[in-house]
Amino acid sequence: MTLSYTDIERVPRHVAIIMDGNGRWAKKRMWNRLRGHHEGAEGVDVITEAARLAGVEYLTLYAFSTENWNRPKEEVSGLWDLLGNYLEKKRPKLINNRIRLAFIGHIEDLPEKARRTALSVKKDTEEHGWDMTLILALSYGSRDELTCAAKAMAEKVRAGTLKPEDITEAAITEHLFTAGIPDPDLIIRTSGEVRISNFLLWQGAYAEYYFTDTLWPDFREKEFLEALRSYAGRTRRFGKTDEQLGG
Repeated sequence: MTLSYTDIERVPRHVAIIMDGNGRWAKKRMWNRLRGHHEGAEGVDVITEAARLAGVEYLTLYAFSTENWNRPKEEVSGLWDLLGNYLEKKRPKLINNRIRLAFIGHIEDLPEKARRTALSVKKDTEEHGWDMTLILALSYGSRDELTCAAKAMAEKVRAGTLKPEDITEAAITEHLFTAGIPDPDLIIRTSGEVRISNFLLWQGAYAEYYFTDTLWPDFREKEFLEALRSYAGRTRRFGKTDEQLGG
């Protein structure tokens, strides 16, 4: 069957995905968890290309949470090796496809080799121009993000450069890791879990959510198109009534 994006009437500008299920995918096959993460990395490549073809402008992938540091050291180390190798391998493709790489979270916490590669690829993709932005959430947690924003604003208040009455929703947004990035229109979670796991709590306030039982390594172009079609069929009210929206 030929997959087509032309029948999707309304493509979200920003899609964010909680990529879940790599470990369970591997366990079902009696393989180690890192094998599942390697398969999941291939899924990143497929979905990034699918998003680009669909006309998505921003794709955010929840790659490593602040809580993931608590996993076994061997798995964590393997994940960072995988990240560095993946980005190095995909550097030419990102540039050729005009995809800018960006990060949210505490990238300074990454091991030196992975951090150095990530920043190098980010710089290269920025210099060559872009049509789409791929954002990887690394060492990211939304509660931590909000805490950092609150501390930054508190410091400005103490320094006299920010008045308490000027702390608005817009001001908070400007102090988040995602400053300058539009809020996600659609948030997808794979693997059958129905929770958001400390991901984009502020930014996702009015996002549409799509949950699927498909494990991330099995989530491919067909499944992505199904999520986009589900989004296109929804009415986004933002607190208004159908009548106010002209419905």
